Amino acid sequence: MRAWIDRDGCIACGLCADTCPEVFRMADDGYAEVYVDEIPEDAIETAQEAADGCPVSVIHIEED
Repeated sequence: MRAWIDRDGCIACGLCADTCPEVFRMADDGYAEVYVDEIPEDAIETAQEAADGCPVSVIHIEED
């Protein structure tokens, strides 16, 4: 599974990085980014939790 963020809509709240730091982090520009190519198996549930909890719904989780 892969994650991606529509960074144009990101409000830099940091919720995703707090919820699933194995996949998301705050970039140097202050906005969230995905920093792994593939979501680790043990982080799929928390990555989905981060996507579901995003207040502006800009995180997407997709099958490969």
